[in-house]
Amino acid sequence: MSTTRPLSRTLLKVCGATAPQDIEAAAAAGADCVGLWHGVPGGPSELDQDGLAALAAAARSAGLLPVLVTFLADAGELAAIAARTGVGWVQLHAYQPPALVRALRQALPADVGIVKVLHVQENGSCVERPLTGAYDRAGTDLFLLDTATGDGRIGSTGAALDPEHVTALLPRLTRPFLLAGGLTPANRPAYQDVVDHPGFRGIDVDTAARDTATGAFGVPQIAALARAWRTGTAPLPDHPPLELSR
Repeated sequence: MSTTRPLSRTLLKVCGATAPQDIEAAAAAGADCVGLWHGVPGGPSELDQDGLAALAAAARSAGLLPVLVTFLADAGELAAIAARTGVGWVQLHAYQPPALVRALRQALPADVGIVKVLHVQENGSCVERPLTGAYDRAGTDLFLLDTATGDGRIGSTGAALDPEHVTALLPRLTRPFLLAGGLTPANRPAYQDVVDHPGFRGIDVDTAARDTATGAFGVPQIAALARAWRTGTAPLPDHPPLELSR
């Protein structure tokens, strides 16, 4: 997954698709990637492998990059799932160690990217902070900064990260990154320093991408995120070429 040069626009990943209609909404509204949950016990957007494969195929057909979002920690199992379902990235969303990243990098094809989530607590601490270099050396392509709540929840919490906590962590990062954690169109200005960082590649959103009445992805909601977080970029055609593969 090439992340060595800036993308032509801010990358928008929407996370937690569970139905073909979610894929259609994401594509219509200008998203680039869609997160598909598997191996997240009790997760509200959990898919079995058949569901994962079906939605990954639908995403590819719609011009979206399908991303496996998982708590699993067995490199062989993850590589087999990636091969069966055709996902483009594997997002390690729990506390998987650098050793797992290294084993997974060896097991995956070179064109499947590895995304490692870094969990930022409400007080600004990050358990993975000392390991960012090790994750890079192990084969991580992209970091993703997300919230870990005080009650232990991780992933699609809707809880916003303090921008100052994010900027304090950025000097530790040796790879490009995506930003997550309660992002909305309205709070984009609060993260201007993060957006201006040379390693910033885009955002990952679940809660704000959904229609509050139905809980499904909504075209107006995703389009509003795209407009707000791509402010200042030149108008672009739908789905311009992006280097989304390794």
